[in-house]
This record gives sequence, structure tokens and C-alpha cells, in this order.
Amino acid sequence: MSVRVYSGPHADRRRGGGGALRALPWILAALTVLAQIAWPLTSDGTRDVLTAVTVVLFFLASASHALLSRGFFWALGWFVVSAGIGLGVEVLGTRTGLPFGSYEYADRLGPMILGVPAVIPLAWAMMSYPALLAARRLTTGPLLTPIVGAVALASWDLFLDPQMVGEGHWTWAQEGPRLPGIDAIPAQNFVAWLLVSLVMMLILDRLPRRRTDGAEGDGVPALLFLWTYFSSVLLNAAFEHRTGVAIWGGVAMGLVALPYAWSLWTGRD
Repeated sequence: MSVRVYSGPHADRRRGGGGALRALPWILAALTVLAQIAWPLTSDGTRDVLTAVTVVLFFLASASHALLSRGFFWALGWFVVSAGIGLGVEVLGTRTGLPFGSYEYADRLGPMILGVPAVIPLAWAMMSYPALLAARRLTTGPLLTPIVGAVALASWDLFLDPQMVGEGHWTWAQEGPRLPGIDAIPAQNFVAWLLVSLVMMLILDRLPRRRTDGAEGDGVPALLFLWTYFSSVLLNAAFEHRTGVAIWGGVAMGLVALPYAWSLWTGRD
């Protein structure tokens, strides 16, 4: 696997931290994976708590990695854009039905902000980070990278929405076309996710591209992105018995995840 090394001025000061601090994103990523492995083994209230905890751990893993490898202002810009857009569209969606369709949240995921669980904008943020980095590794260009990043982020919702609706964390009142095999979610939602993700990635890709330190690399976001992909396919195919979800998500997210995995494996940029 090749590692991009940033050797510009003040690289160490921008990243800061010693060995223990650099290990923090890896620790948080490992805890995220363990929490997701435990999720299908739990039920009811315990599963609700674990859902929220998993989002927080994933977010902290992404945030700590962004902070340590790209600096405070980069990480702040990423958070403001991703969580801000995520919260904004969710508030708009629950109040107007645009752009996702008519839906509402239950109150089982912790504190609410304007009728939206606080973990929801964190979920947008947590996944936007590895999606952006995957797109940047695979592509260049002011339009192609945001498009690939948008596919990487929006395709994740093909797994997420059916799982969370199945758990009763939000419900749909929207009528209209559905994707074959994903009857509970209107197709409009997935189209809207793609459009919102594209806007988000167009803005996030304005953040500077920085080569990361050889000891740090982008292993944490790569692990989180690829783990999310492969574990989501397995969860839906083998545990949740949602074959349609496994196929749709496996194909759509695989458009980015599989070339990304190959690029990491072969060391090609």
C-alpha cells in the first residue's frame, strides 16, 4: 500500500501530538467496529443506545483523524460543512417533505435538535470524511471528485435507511415509486441523498488536499469506509435477510469501495 507523505513546512506543528495521541483515531475506529459487530447481537433499548454510541464513536474517529492529519481549520471546515448541511436538510425534510419525502423521527436516538436527533448530522459528517478521501484517492478534477464522493456517501444510505426504518427510528409517509427489494423507502429519498451529497462534496472538495504523514496515513478513514461497505452487505444478506438491500447497496457503494480497495491493495493512486 502506498502512503502519501506531506513534507511541507510546519507539517509537524500542524498535526501535533505524540504516539499516544496519534493512536486515538485507531482506538476509536476499533471501538466503532466492535460496536457494529455487537449491534445485531442486541435488541430493543440496548440496540437503540448502541446505535447512537456507534455513530458518536465513528464521528469521533473521523474527527480526530481529520484534526491530527489535516489540522484544526481543515477539520473545522469539514465539520461545519458536513454537519451543517446534514442538519439543515434534515430539518427542512422533516418540516416540508423536501427533498427526501415525507418522514418523521422517533425520539429513541437521544437528544433532538429542531426535531432531528443530534446524532443524525454527526452521521452525515462521520461518513462524508472517508467518502471524500476515497474519492480524492481515486480521482482528480473539480467535478469528477465530488461526483465520486457523492456516490460514495449517498450509496451508503441504501444500507442505512432500510436498517433504521426497520428499527423504527424514523417512518415514511411518502407515497410513490420504490426500488425493487427496498419497499419501505421511497426512491425519491435516494435521489435526494445523491443531490445533497453532491452539493456537500462540491464544497468539501474546496478544502486543500494535503499529503498525510507516513506514520499516520489515511488508514483510519479507509478502514471505516471499507468496513462499512463489507459489513453492511453481510449484515443485510446474512442477518437481516434483506437481499434487495444487500444487492442495491453492494452494487452502488461497490462502484467506489471496490476500486478504492484495489487502489489501496496495489498501492496505486
